[in-house]
Amino acid sequence: MNTYDKILAAALKVLEEEGGAQFSTRAVTSIAQVTAPTLYHHFGNADGLLSAAIVEAFKQLFESKIAAVESPIPEMALRQGWDDYVRFAAARPRIYAAMMGRLLEGAHIEAADQSYQALVQNVQRVAAEGKLAVSAEAAADLVWASANTASWLYVTSRIRKVPPPQPDVVDLIRESVMQIILIQKPDAGSK
Repeated sequence: MNTYDKILAAALKVLEEEGGAQFSTRAVTSIAQVTAPTLYHHFGNADGLLSAAIVEAFKQLFESKIAAVESPIPEMALRQGWDDYVRFAAARPRIYAAMMGRLLEGAHIEAADQSYQALVQNVQRVAAEGKLAVSAEAAADLVWASANTASWLYVTSRIRKVPPPQPDVVDLIRESVMQIILIQKPDAGSK
């Protein structure tokens, strides 16, 4: 592993363990076993390193979505994409919080755009089958909002002094939005 990648991996580790608020170049240099001048040579300053780490985290999220085997059934692929996104936040809540914080600060991150576009494409596939009860734009907004809502349950569980959400709660969030956006099939017993 080259020096740049070693420092970046250390930065991700610090973000994962400490979060963005506690992020320090001192911790990164200690883990990466490099000097501060070496870190600054590669990243310019602490914010440059933090930005690079967040961009890398978004790339990892997007790459995990690409690597996931999606169902050929558009509705199932939409659910799987939702699950992949929330699973990332559940596994790495501090990194997820730092990622969203950077976006809220106005950063433009290509991998974040690509991740959202993957959602839009899944929604468009469902729309092409005539199975949306709302517009494709509204469906994408609702799916995006619900995935982020479920993700924030993981991020905030420590603040709320509660365990992470139970899987059935997360499933309920996903399925509630699916009931809103998808045309519901009539029950077999109804006329």
